[in-house]
Amino acid sequence: MKRSSQPFFRQGFYSQAGFSFILFFNLFLCSLLSFAQEFSSIKGTVRSSRGELLSGVTVLATQSRIITQTDDEGAYLINSVPLNITLTFSRLGYKAVTIDLGLLPSRENIQDIILSPEVQSLDEINITEKFSGSNFKLVEPAKFSAYPTVSGSFESLIKNMPGVSANNELSSQYSVRGGNFDENLLYLNDIEIFRPLSISKGQQESLGFINPDMASNVRFSAGGFEARYGDKLSSVLDVRYSRPDSFSAEASAGFLGSSATLKLPFKGSYVLAGVRNKRNQDLLERQNLRGNYKSKFSDYQLLYRQDIGTKFNVSLFGNYNTGELDVVPGERETEFGTSDEVLKLYVNYDGLEATKYKTGVAAITFAYNFSNSSAIKWISSVTGLKESEDTKLLGWYSFDERDGGLDGGSNPSLLGRGSQYDFTENRVKSVIYNSELRIYKQYKRSFLEMGARFQNDRIRDNINEYVALDSTSFSSPGGGNWIYSDIIDEETDISINRINGFLQNTFSLNPYLTFAAGIRANYNSFTKETLISPRLSFMYYPGNSERFLLRFSGGSYVQPPHYKELRNYDGSLNPRAKSQRSFQLLSGADYKFNGLGTKLKFTSEVYYKFLSRLTPYKTDDLKVRYFSDQESKGYAAGADFSLSGNFARDLESTFRLSYMKTEEDIKDDFYLTGGPGIPGAAVRPGYLKRPTDQRINLGILFQDRLLQNPTYKVHLNLLFASALPTGPAGSQRYQDVFKIPAYKRVDIGFSKDFADQDSRRIPAFIKKYFQSLSAHAEIFNLLNNKNTASYLWLKDARSVQYAVPNYLTFRKFNFRIIAELKSR
Repeated sequence: MKRSSQPFFRQGFYSQAGFSFILFFNLFLCSLLSFAQEFSSIKGTVRSSRGELLSGVTVLATQSRIITQTDDEGAYLINSVPLNITLTFSRLGYKAVTIDLGLLPSRENIQDIILSPEVQSLDEINITEKFSGSNFKLVEPAKFSAYPTVSGSFESLIKNMPGVSANNELSSQYSVRGGNFDENLLYLNDIEIFRPLSISKGQQESLGFINPDMASNVRFSAGGFEARYGDKLSSVLDVRYSRPDSFSAEASAGFLGSSATLKLPFKGSYVLAGVRNKRNQDLLERQNLRGNYKSKFSDYQLLYRQDIGTKFNVSLFGNYNTGELDVVPGERETEFGTSDEVLKLYVNYDGLEATKYKTGVAAITFAYNFSNSSAIKWISSVTGLKESEDTKLLGWYSFDERDGGLDGGSNPSLLGRGSQYDFTENRVKSVIYNSELRIYKQYKRSFLEMGARFQNDRIRDNINEYVALDSTSFSSPGGGNWIYSDIIDEETDISINRINGFLQNTFSLNPYLTFAAGIRANYNSFTKETLISPRLSFMYYPGNSERFLLRFSGGSYVQPPHYKELRNYDGSLNPRAKSQRSFQLLSGADYKFNGLGTKLKFTSEVYYKFLSRLTPYKTDDLKVRYFSDQESKGYAAGADFSLSGNFARDLESTFRLSYMKTEEDIKDDFYLTGGPGIPGAAVRPGYLKRPTDQRINLGILFQDRLLQNPTYKVHLNLLFASALPTGPAGSQRYQDVFKIPAYKRVDIGFSKDFADQDSRRIPAFIKKYFQSLSAHAEIFNLLNNKNTASYLWLKDARSVQYAVPNYLTFRKFNFRIIAELKSR
């Protein structure tokens, strides 16, 4: 099929008309903010608890978003502020102070402030938040406890963020604005976290890395992030574990898993410890592949920090994550096709599938504050991953239009029968070591940070796999008409050194405009490329009001190839592989207003990514397989909209809608027309839909309380994602003309907190010992939709190919209890 060679929005985006549209869109929203009120002024001095005058203290008037700093004499002055105002005083090394004031009109008001020293380590001070010009959105970890999710992973909450696509409830992985699973960054306290390489199905995946009960702050960016973050094309998830305010012990248990968390603050130190377990065999046994499932997924995390004096501290972090899944399949019955032609597949199996994944992380961080305005941090970590896949599975299948059966073909509607043997014996061992030095310096109106990092990747990969098919009869290997395909027998031992660094300055140009500019550089020993990535962003509060915010960002983003991107379909490495690169431009607007009886926030973003160099790939469920010897260019363009607000006390509801289109043009690809004995011509396919071209994403997370008894709550999560392009494994990209149907899912949960202060009666025992004691009843996949994860590709005796869907989970009831002890 001839495809257009001109991508959507590729040329027009840079035109004056396209830029004017984005500017007009944001300025139109700005015009909504005209209002009048009385103003006054306020001044004062800021001192330390020892009486020293403090310069460089940031003074933020939250209602007006005016930002200023104290001068060399510790004095500050703010003009034209509302009479009722909240001021926040903050400086590196001191505890922030927030006060609410009622000012007298038409006169100068005086307010002096005293700041106390802060003993927190630098990694707990989110310095750039004071001037943040980035595109990060806060995700509250506390929300996760009530969120109805099958996977048990916090990352499932990220799938409700604007720009995020999801079509597998068993997985913690996600794609962002046209990118794949390998294009997302994950940080914990500035430590980069790495994921297993060979997971191919959601049911094999262990718990996601983030322990929500240990997290204090989570931020997510769907693009346009700053230079301080690493070299990936799509997104950043920045997680902070920090000092608890008091002792805390929490535990949960349910049909699908359990967890326990302990937080221990001491004078000059603290400990965070968490353990999580997941058992999902009962969930998997309800899939269309019936058999004996045995699963065991666990995650253990520990963070310890010790202050050594008032300026120096050391943090130790450890994580051990393991996942095991053994499947002894029995039989499979799958109905597929259309309403006019209903087909059924029957398979009897003999054999087993076994997967094991183990990940260990050890990290140490040293932080030293030279003064109240400068600090240094040294972060070192080592990550070890051990993965194994073993499959020896023989299946005898038949498929027909109505009843079918393995009866030797006596049924007149029999379309085909045959045998398939899957063999896999793969082993991957990875050790990733990195060490990074970061320096921070705060000036009167800006914050400068820089860093340099060395990383070594050592990967040993042994791949031995193949698929054998006899589409004519029931047989066993060694007899029959077997055709072998997808044969890979490769051993790889590779070591790659990576060096990267960044320089970034974030500063306030005036009280209403914040600007961040930075540059990254990286080099790796495999491609021997030296790549420079400039990035900038700014935010503007028009009309001197916090109700409306405009955001713009742009820059260059590169992704040096990791091991998966170097490996071809046949398992060999491409010695000529190059880094992927994109140029991104984003414009956004946030607007806060009153409506529907509550405070609402509307967020919109329009973006365009010119993907100047890509490595094409195909996806099969969660497995991403690259055409490492090919190169393409492409684009991704779209818009994200969200509306959020608390329709019930302390329960936020969110409605989001995303539109996205992404295509690529593979260099020098073509196919021939005609057939046997018929002259053909070479045809260039041009721009093709990328595997992540999911046009529409809709998400609704609605939470409410019962009117008569507000301690009873309901949590409704609805996801819709439109169809995805796909094709047979091993085929070329232009042959991906099939579609995975739209993903539709509704999960609902009901909860009751027996220790809630709104309860009509709290039992004495619960009131005495529990901060919270809640019960949760959940129904996953409420509408029992048949969502497709991937396809099994089969041929009948006439070589007609059929796509047999591999369905995801069906309706499932879950119950769990969460208990948090009171602090003593």
